[in-house]
Formats: sequence, structure tokens, C-alpha cells
Amino acid sequence: MRSRTAWLLKRARRQIWFGAAAISLFAVIVAATAGWLARHIPYEFTGDVGQDSVGTVLGIIASSMLAVTTFSLTAMVSAYGSATQLATPRATQLLVSDPTAQRSLSTFLGAFIFAMVGIIGLQTSLYGGQGRVVLLIATVLLIALVVVTLLRWIAHLAGFGRMADVIDRVENAACAAMASFAADPHLGGAAPAAVPDDARPVAATKIGYVTHVDVAAIDEVAVEHGLIVHVEAIAGTLVHPARPLVRVTGAALTDAAQQALIGAFTIERHRSFDHDPRLGLIALSEIASRALAPATNDPGTAIEVLNALLRALSLLPADTGAAVRHPRVHVPRPSIDDLLDDAFLPIVREGVGEGEVALRLLTVLGALRTSLPHADASLRRIAARLRTNVARGQRDEDEVRRFAAAYARFD
Repeated sequence: MRSRTAWLLKRARRQIWFGAAAISLFAVIVAATAGWLARHIPYEFTGDVGQDSVGTVLGIIASSMLAVTTFSLTAMVSAYGSATQLATPRATQLLVSDPTAQRSLSTFLGAFIFAMVGIIGLQTSLYGGQGRVVLLIATVLLIALVVVTLLRWIAHLAGFGRMADVIDRVENAACAAMASFAADPHLGGAAPAAVPDDARPVAATKIGYVTHVDVAAIDEVAVEHGLIVHVEAIAGTLVHPARPLVRVTGAALTDAAQQALIGAFTIERHRSFDHDPRLGLIALSEIASRALAPATNDPGTAIEVLNALLRALSLLPADTGAAVRHPRVHVPRPSIDDLLDDAFLPIVREGVGEGEVALRLLTVLGALRTSLPHADASLRRIAARLRTNVARGQRDEDEVRRFAAAYARFD
């Protein structure tokens, strides 16, 4: 897992303001230094290449880019609302961090700022004849960039925030978190061990979800102070002052060491997909559960979600034997029962009235038995619960018989 600083920087780059600020700053620099750059060009432009019209062009860009930026923001907010109502609110953070939307918005805003700074420079005689030519060249390049970006943005809007797009985004986030979890289930620490009775708890000072655990930082504290640390709150855990983040044994626990241990945990109000493999499964299951609600009645979406869950859960490790880089820190991992329950129990509860959904769920469970032999008992437990619910909730006798035949093959 990344250190906390590297992870925070990665998150910052995914924020909508980061790209907009970077491109806007670049636009200001280009527009403001065009006159200075012109004085260092050895060739002098003596002909008329339309440099006197650059002010008019910049005025058109400024007015049009402001409108396009407003339209883009409206389209993005509409997509967020659509995803919240039709799929799951958990998917909104994935739409907000969409790179195509961010690049488009940043380009339009940067073009607007470039035009405004250029107009101000022209009105204040910042540019001479050479500077106007340089500004015109930069403006032509900017127009080409805006046109390409606008075409990509229009094509992107055709599917942005639609159900299939949301499912794909949540699946990709779930698979990325699951792959990271499979590669290093204990985050570089040792497997959990029995916690001694005399272990001292260290609790959080605020209420929220753990979104990142900097195991390397915990290990530094453990080595420096001669401690053995048992982590009790991994990413996705709701913590509060009565729930310990860690329990420690060894030398005396100083206030500085305690604060350093608390500081190794990032606690926020909302869960994040990055290091929480359960959240992606929960979000997918929520999409299927909402699709199966009587008011929606969309079994096709539930089947697509089941296919996505199969792809994500197929990445689950049995025992990877990952290298232990921090032997003084014992880190737990989500259990296979927790992961499978997050993924399937809401669908088991909601999908018993839809025969095709129950059959596809049974097919997915059978496929996972092949790829996850270590989870056979958990998969059988879920299949048995599904059978009980179908027997109670399915009114179509033909569907009951079809399911019974499929379950016989599963068993």
C-alpha cells in the first residue's frame, strides 16, 4: 500500500479542481509571457498574418468557453444525480473523478482564462507586433485543442452516468481494490496473531471511516519505541473513541507514540474505493438490489451486476504468501464470508421473485466454486439460503422446478 503522503497526492490529482488549476495556471503563464517570448525570437514578423484580429478571436473564445464550461458542469451534475437515483450514491465519487470529464472541464476553463488574460494584455499594450503574432499562434493552437476536446466530450456524454457506465466504473474500482488486496492482503504487515490480555488500546479521537492505513508509519513507531502493534481497524471500518484502532504491547507507550499511531490512520466521513475491497462489492450489490425493487423491476441490470461480481470476486486470493515487510505490525484482512455476504446477500433477499436472476446467481456461485475452492463452504451456505428464499418467495411452480434442477447440479 502507498504511504499516506503518496496516497493523498494521488487523490488530489483525481480531484476536479487539480486539473482545472494546473491548466488555468499554464494558460495564464502562456498568455502573460507571450510578449516577453516574442522579444527573444530572432526572426521578426513583418507581414500581415491576421495578428490584429487576435483580440476579436479571444473575445469569441472568452464568451463561448464560459458557456461551454457552464454546460459541462450542468451535464456533470445531471449525470451525478442520475447515478444516485438509478444506481447507487456510492458511484458518485467515481463519476466526479472521471478523467475525461475533468480534462474537458479543465481545458474549457483554461481556454477562458487564457482569452481573458490575452484580452487584458492587448488592452494594456503588453504585446507589440511580435507579441501579437506569438499570441495568435498560441490562440490557433488553443482553438485546435478546444475543438478536439469538445468532440471527445460530446462523444463521452453519450454514455456518461448511464447505468452501464456506472456498473463498469464500480466494477473497475472493485477489481482494482480486489487486485491490490490480493497482491498484499496484510498491507505488508504480519498476519493477525492472538492479542495479549495486557495489550493497551489506542483509539481514534474522531468518528468516521478508516480510508487508509499507513502500515510503514506504524512500523516506524513500533521499531522506535519497541512495540508490537495489532491493527484492529482496516480500511472501511467505522471507528469512534470507544473502538481501538490498534492494540500495542511492549515498552511503555508514550503520548508521542500514541499520537503517531493515530496519525497513521486516515479517517473520513465517507468510505473510499481505493483500499476498501468491500465497498466495491457493496456498491455493486446496491445497484442490483435497487434494480430488483418492485418499483424498478429490472432483472437485466441485476444479471449484469452478477457478471461484474463474478469478475471481481475471481481475483480473491487464497493465501498469497505476500512478503512481510513490517513484522512488528499485525494486520487483519476481510474474511471471505464478509466479502461474499457483501456481494450476494442483498441479491439473495431481493431476487427470489425473478427466476432468471436466481438462476444466474446460482451459476455465478458455481463458477466461483471453481475459481475459489477455499471459499466452497461459504458459497454453499449462500446457495442454500438462496434455495430457501426461492422456495418461500417464488410463486411460479415451473420456476421453482427449474431452480431445483439447477441447484441439484450445483450441489
